[in-house]
Amino acid sequence: MKLVFAGTPEVAVPALDALIASDRHEVAAVVTRPDAAAGRGRRLVASPVAERAEEAGIEVLKPVKPRDEEFLARLREIAPDCCPVVAYGALLPKAALDIPVHGWVNLHFSLLPAWRGAAPVQHALLAGDEMTGAATFRIEEGLDTGPVYGVVTEAVRPTDTSGDLLTRLAFAGSGLLAATMDGIEDGSLEAVPQPEDGVSYAPKIGVEDARIDWSAPALRIDRVVRGCAPAPGAWTVFRGERLKVMSAAPLPDRTGLAPGELGVTKNAVYAGTGSHAVELGWVQPQGKKPMRAADWARGVRVPAGERLGA
Repeated sequence: MKLVFAGTPEVAVPALDALIASDRHEVAAVVTRPDAAAGRGRRLVASPVAERAEEAGIEVLKPVKPRDEEFLARLREIAPDCCPVVAYGALLPKAALDIPVHGWVNLHFSLLPAWRGAAPVQHALLAGDEMTGAATFRIEEGLDTGPVYGVVTEAVRPTDTSGDLLTRLAFAGSGLLAATMDGIEDGSLEAVPQPEDGVSYAPKIGVEDARIDWSAPALRIDRVVRGCAPAPGAWTVFRGERLKVMSAAPLPDRTGLAPGELGVTKNAVYAGTGSHAVELGWVQPQGKKPMRAADWARGVRVPAGERLGA
């Protein structure tokens, strides 16, 4: 089939690579978000998908909005059979959805209908899910409501961050998306409507959502830290400045610290929670590089009884 691939971040690149490598399909063009300012100099930088497409000699389309008539006209000229999508980052209008014969097929990083929305992996970790996965489905105008072609499952490991889990799903999902294109082409796959039960939503995680509530149980704090890593990054306040908490391992046998209260030894830093303590592994003070919590505590000279979050 002739394909137009839509995607933007690094997590979409494995799927693009899988489709480029397929001997059954032609990636005629790529649709991605416009170049964005990045780095200290705020220089405009192409998306990872755009860079990979350019390396492969594939035409790159960067509409400001996918309803722009110039973009729609070019898409009609290309006349794709299907448009596979991975984390494109913009809503597709009906005028675009109607162009390919087999529609737009999205690779979504959850087991639909669970975790519809922008941040399925983060919410799976926040909820303590033991199993997740990825699904391919035909895009409709609703939010991730379309019928499903196929799924792959992935166990959630106890120390997974959202970055760890998303990386594994990106590679597992790339094979699923390629297989879905094969099945659509030869007619062996038929999309199945999503069940009405089990629907949950995964809105984007904001900075305030990542603030640690030290009165919460240690298990909840562990989930917030892992679910918000690497972005937006779990954080708290220490002496009036933001402190990112990059790892916080629950210690069921260590108690006696009030919520947010710090306990410091030569080689470890503990923080009290609403249940038992957590051990801080890596932290990042405001304006500084990440460092081991023990090194940070030595530098700031934490007195007995000082608390995080105040």
